[in-house]
Amino acid sequence: MADRNTVGGRVRRYVRVGGTVGGLAAKLAGNRLFGLELDKGVHAADLQAALGGLKGPLMKVAQILATVPDLLPDEYVHELRKLQTSAPPMGWAFVRRRMASELGPDWPARFASFDREASAAASLGQVHRAKSHDGRDLACKIQYPDMASAVEADLSQLKAVFALYRRYDRAIDPSQIHLELQERLREELDYGREARNMALYRAMLADEAGVHVPGVVDDLSTDRLLTMTWLSGAPLMDQVDSNLEHRNAIALNMFRAWYVPFYFFGVIHGDPHLGNYSVRDDATVNLLDFGCIRVFRPEFVGAVIDLYTALSTDDEALAVHAYETWGFENPSKEMIGVLNEWARFLYGPLLADRVQSIQETGGTAYGAGVAASVHKKLRELGGVTPPREFVLMDRAAIGLGSVFTHLKAEINWHRMFHDLIDDFDLERLRTRQTESLAQAGVPPVY
Repeated sequence: MADRNTVGGRVRRYVRVGGTVGGLAAKLAGNRLFGLELDKGVHAADLQAALGGLKGPLMKVAQILATVPDLLPDEYVHELRKLQTSAPPMGWAFVRRRMASELGPDWPARFASFDREASAAASLGQVHRAKSHDGRDLACKIQYPDMASAVEADLSQLKAVFALYRRYDRAIDPSQIHLELQERLREELDYGREARNMALYRAMLADEAGVHVPGVVDDLSTDRLLTMTWLSGAPLMDQVDSNLEHRNAIALNMFRAWYVPFYFFGVIHGDPHLGNYSVRDDATVNLLDFGCIRVFRPEFVGAVIDLYTALSTDDEALAVHAYETWGFENPSKEMIGVLNEWARFLYGPLLADRVQSIQETGGTAYGAGVAASVHKKLRELGGVTPPREFVLMDRAAIGLGSVFTHLKAEINWHRMFHDLIDDFDLERLRTRQTESLAQAGVPPVY
């Protein structure tokens, strides 16, 4: 049974978040007030320690911030990147209690060996390496205490932030964004669901030699303990100075790991931060976390391809059809123009049939400029409510774009994309999705 979401737990979370982050903000403000030079390295280390100690959704925000190139000063990126795989773990006393509550007091006898030290610690849980009696290397993912209360408290605070944001800027209505984050974060607390997601991904990527998915050990897993086979690999950042051929191979495997499930089955992995995969010596990749998975209506996937075609052929009617399929209600001609401005930026690498880096024009600064221009125009047009599905689509696109930027990959993205979509058929996608979800026991919630 999952930890309960309690009023007391939420109040404790409010106090911890307010005190920890507030103290760091006060230090920053005090340095500015008295004209003192802030030591960014020390402040970044303090921030990393504070967010790592808080665990939960706020730590996920830091992970995302550390992933996007050039978004933060190097000192902050260096420290926040530690939260990808080496956040402060809970101690052995907690591990013993959690394992006993999930597998019973004789739990050590269920393993040939179990490492006392965590091999990785992230936002909602930490991983311990173990060995089964039949000789398999295992990874045991243990959920932190009181995570249900932490998630609900952080979601409440996020809703308040969104409400405040709407009072001052009406360009984008974030209500659907909050609804999507709410449902996905609650799902991440259910390790039984993640086990089914993992089975789904093993099936969807069975023919992809460049991608590896762990297998679940059912008799050693519960709603708060997920035991799976151990996959060895190195962090992506260890690969960024390797030769171009190796870096391009990694990028190709990452591209297919995320987009074969999307275009063939209507499913996307919504959390491509650096701690959720590793790289083998042969440039193949291991996917390691399946808590944040999104199933899309087949029509939504079809509209992604429709908009690409519309941009390629300047077909305004087809673009309107794509936006309406996604849930934009009666978009005006002016609104379509603004939305297409952002779409051309996102689809840009796919439109040109040539070898290129993922972002040739100005990097992150250029993307920020496009976003600012689009934001200003949306505000002038009265604002827009993005469909909730866009949350994980954008998160995946930005996260993978960051990966490709770190790798300095040079690929014909157009042809990679067409390898996935040239034989696209809506009914075939619908059939594949229905059958694969049913087999894995994953609900087709849209």
